[in-house]
Amino acid sequence: MKLATLRDGSLDGQLLLVSRDGQRAVRAGAIAPSLIEALRRWDEVQAPLGELYAALNAGSAPGAFDFDPAACTAPLPRAPQWLDGSAFLNHGRLMEQAFNTPPIPLFDSVPVMYQGASDDFLGPLDDVPLPSEADGIDFEGEFGVVTGPVPMGVSPEAALACVRLVVQVNDWSLRALGPHEMKTGFGFLQAKPSTAFAPVAVTPDELGSAWRDGRVQMQLNVLWNGERFGEPHGGEMNFHFGQLIAHAARTRRLTAGTIVGSGTVSNVARSAGSACIAERRVIEKIDQGEIRTGFMAFGDRVRLQACFEDGQAGPFGMIDQRVVPATGAP
Repeated sequence: MKLATLRDGSLDGQLLLVSRDGQRAVRAGAIAPSLIEALRRWDEVQAPLGELYAALNAGSAPGAFDFDPAACTAPLPRAPQWLDGSAFLNHGRLMEQAFNTPPIPLFDSVPVMYQGASDDFLGPLDDVPLPSEADGIDFEGEFGVVTGPVPMGVSPEAALACVRLVVQVNDWSLRALGPHEMKTGFGFLQAKPSTAFAPVAVTPDELGSAWRDGRVQMQLNVLWNGERFGEPHGGEMNFHFGQLIAHAARTRRLTAGTIVGSGTVSNVARSAGSACIAERRVIEKIDQGEIRTGFMAFGDRVRLQACFEDGQAGPFGMIDQRVVPATGAP
């Protein structure tokens, strides 16, 4: 199934089902008013949602209408938790060089993860208001999963069975604020503004063979101001999503609707490009001896879209956002 959330002024929006071709949608409020409610009652609503989805794809769903991503919020406008890993070790090692920090202990064997804000996610086409260009504005293209309830102490294999949905993420970062917060030992706060999501969340079966080994086996195509920035592949993820979920649940339960991110998609091969500016900058320093790329300016746009290995556009839709000054910013 493909699910989205219609913006209606409420905190959780209205649940939509989106056709497999991404062209049509239908309200699913008679089954569950919102996606978070559907996730809480997944065993109860999965079958009726599937029946309505089949009718939508067959062209027989009453009340169907043209799907408009611009009318959508993030699939979950807010969530119980947003936990973001750093599962691509190539990216983490490059960031150690970028921030001049010592190697993280057990980096190869224990996932790195932070808990971000989950109360104010951005929609796929929303402007991104930020206080200052001097903060080092950066995008971060990722994949993520949305879980059902996860028991404490779950194994990585059992954790994969808790995945309900797969999502595409832009985890905005303010790079000038990150080094200080990392050195405090308390983790990110100001360096991580609201995260954005592509309009459509999908059940893993919608990805076919592109959901394999607990990873999204797709390229994430990134354009900055209309120019190619990179298309790294999600299959190079060192820790799979089951391992990330199990790490998060080692000492606590996770409630339905928890979102777990992969961290910035990153490939060892330089030819793949990057999914964030910070990574390109440190590669420039390593390969060319100097940083040549600046961070984002107000008015800049970033576009992210996952694609299958044959080049076909993926089912999540597109994130296409512009950075703007926050109200009252200098």
